[in-house]
Amino acid sequence: MHGDNIQALISKMAPTSRIYLTRHAEAEHNATGDSSISDALLTPLGEKQAQRLGLVTPELQSRVELIISSPLRRTLQTTEAGYKDAIKRLNGHASVLCLPQLQECNDVPCDTGSHRSVLEAQEAFAKFNLEHLTPDWTSKQGFYAADSESLEKRAQWVRQFLRERPEQHIAVVAHGDFLRRLTDEPTSYWANAEVRVFEFAPNAVTTDACPLVFVDHVEKGDWKGTASSVDDARTSDLSSMEERVRQIQASVMSQTSELERLDKMLAAAEQKQVHLESQMGSSDPSAQASSKIVF
Repeated sequence: MHGDNIQALISKMAPTSRIYLTRHAEAEHNATGDSSISDALLTPLGEKQAQRLGLVTPELQSRVELIISSPLRRTLQTTEAGYKDAIKRLNGHASVLCLPQLQECNDVPCDTGSHRSVLEAQEAFAKFNLEHLTPDWTSKQGFYAADSESLEKRAQWVRQFLRERPEQHIAVVAHGDFLRRLTDEPTSYWANAEVRVFEFAPNAVTTDACPLVFVDHVEKGDWKGTASSVDDARTSDLSSMEERVRQIQASVMSQTSELERLDKMLAAAEQKQVHLESQMGSSDPSAQASSKIVF
């Protein structure tokens, strides 16, 4: 197919595609603030949030044509419970596309996935189709690195991937920081088990960036159970704020690590330049003569 025909096909289909972006339910690192938890699982509350998502979105369950999930364990758990009816209608867990490109941004243990063999050894996750999990997907290097440039490229890759899918209603289950990258909304707060609808910007859908634009909320998430008093409601709001602080702290940690890495690279480059200049000076007869005059 010629390039012009591809662009025409994209222009025709993608602007009408609806992407239902979903953040995972509460996980262990969200509740504790402990980023050292490896590939964190949902908390009991998170499991209830995910189950509730499946119950309060019957229209979405019947509309979705494709479900795509980050392969981290908390997103797979959220996908299974939150899109239970849709998964059943779409012929089971093997129909869920586990896309490593959707993994969370930061290179801390809680945001680093498990190797395919580890997931396949666990009954709860072996049921998913894990064929796209390459050996490097947990490396946090190269394409999966945590630096800003790599993350922007990965987010763009995902938008282009979604743009080229033929389905018109696609559910995507991912992570707060990556959803901010994907939607180019760096300060937006994503609640646990929240779902928002996005579409491709019609005037830019054929560009490399192919940006997404917000359409509506499906489910606002962060459900803590039925508030029995004003104090309970305030406590729920405070928990949401604390979770946002933890998200920001994780992002700052990632950015700080990147700055430290760049500082080390700069220092090494400066040392190398000084060394080269020193070598050039010692090999230059006129520089040697000048040196003897000075001394």
